[in-house]
Amino acid sequence: MFKYGSDTLTTGKALAILRKELKAGISNKSREKISASHNIVLETVKKDKAVYGINTGFGPLCDTIISKNDTTELQRKILLSHSVGVGDSIDKELAKLMLILKMHSLCQGYSGISLAVLDRILWHIEEDVIPVVPEQGSVGASGDLAPLSHLFLPLIGEGKVMYKNKTMNSSEALKDHDLEPLKLHPKAGLALINGTQFILAHAVMCVDKLYNCLSHADIIGSLMIEGLMGSQMPFHEELHKTRPFKGNIHVAQRISQFLKDSQIGKSHMFCGKVQDPYSLRCMPQVHGSSRNAWLHLKESVETEMNSVTDNPVIISEDLIISGGSFHGQPLALPLDYACLAAAELGSISDRRTYLSLEGKYEGTPRLLFEDSGLNSGFMILQYTSAALVSENKGLCFPSSADSIPTSLGQEDHVSMGSIGGRKALRVIDNLEKILAIELLCAAQAFDFRKPLLSSEVLDDVHDTIRECVSFASEDRIFSLDIEKAIELIKERELLSTVAFHCEGFGDYDELFESY
Repeated sequence: MFKYGSDTLTTGKALAILRKELKAGISNKSREKISASHNIVLETVKKDKAVYGINTGFGPLCDTIISKNDTTELQRKILLSHSVGVGDSIDKELAKLMLILKMHSLCQGYSGISLAVLDRILWHIEEDVIPVVPEQGSVGASGDLAPLSHLFLPLIGEGKVMYKNKTMNSSEALKDHDLEPLKLHPKAGLALINGTQFILAHAVMCVDKLYNCLSHADIIGSLMIEGLMGSQMPFHEELHKTRPFKGNIHVAQRISQFLKDSQIGKSHMFCGKVQDPYSLRCMPQVHGSSRNAWLHLKESVETEMNSVTDNPVIISEDLIISGGSFHGQPLALPLDYACLAAAELGSISDRRTYLSLEGKYEGTPRLLFEDSGLNSGFMILQYTSAALVSENKGLCFPSSADSIPTSLGQEDHVSMGSIGGRKALRVIDNLEKILAIELLCAAQAFDFRKPLLSSEVLDDVHDTIRECVSFASEDRIFSLDIEKAIELIKERELLSTVAFHCEGFGDYDELFESY
């Protein structure tokens, strides 16, 4: 059982809790620390000393003192006034992940939150009563004020929730379970809505989905090398010792492993061709650089998910610090980096798809069809790939390069990390589709190398693909094939096939305690 606030949270554990593969709760030790922090808040309210967010207004109203009688109502009003989100609601998984990430942060005992509030959030997670959260409205400054406000409206009986595959008023869901809305104590509202959990939830999903794409890009790229009879020399260990970037070395080792003992590779060792195009021979440099960006995001995410990101932070009875731990910049920059890395992975994939259609490689027909003319073959699949690559380029402008002051100048520099997180996920979703198109072209090219065999692992990878999508000898509705290929990538069946053959398949990812 994972213990909120005590154990170290990783991307994998967060996703396991999300998908009910790992149970999570609050340990007695954490409950004691949480209660002690909460008591400090209650004692502070009794004193005349002004402490931000406990007995003062918020943002530019920080110099407005709130009477003792109004400190509770102040917390209710902050949830109402900050619920200004617009646009479509985020995916239910993302909203639930926000709850999980917020629980772990609050349970560390530096936020002054009460156990009653935390137990109610835990109920929402365990019963899958998930708040509806609009996707737009956060600038990633005091964290994600608007989305977090919507996330916690149900605590006070406001807003909407998703429950049993339908959307309903939160008051209705509470009534169905004989629960009453909570009356928030001093600082509760502020502790709930200060934080980076909207940005962080998107970043966690980016870590997971980009990892999957990186792994598939190496496999599909190797399949394409075989289909186009590319050289194995660019992946030689001795070459990459001379330029030892971790990502480059890992990708070169992995591709070499995939191509080992291939009859196809041996059949053209002395063909006289000197070099392949960059999209084939520079995979270690391009895929490897994207993998380095992924590692940077993963490290940043796992630091953030084990951090306290609200404000003020209660260190002790004598030390309550109002700082800037909610600022989204530590995630905003890595998310923009990862967004660019994902786009580049799609760009080089599209070039390999285009290369496979040219018919310049002996034995591989133009447009990957023996009978082209009457048939257009795989020509138009690359149009879709090109469109997705172009869309991704337009999404690569770094969100963190922008800042628009808010809160009457109190928040005069903001991260826009929430926008960066949303864009990065969109680029990765497009990348899955681009890789799916390359997968279809690589598998088709691979077929033209028969009866020669490849390595055991790539032959099995090809067999797995052919169980889902058959060889194309005449035109058909290729969007159906693309959908099957996308699903194959999302379900990660090819990773299981490769792991069966390749010992230590995940070693590189475990360098930083693989999720």
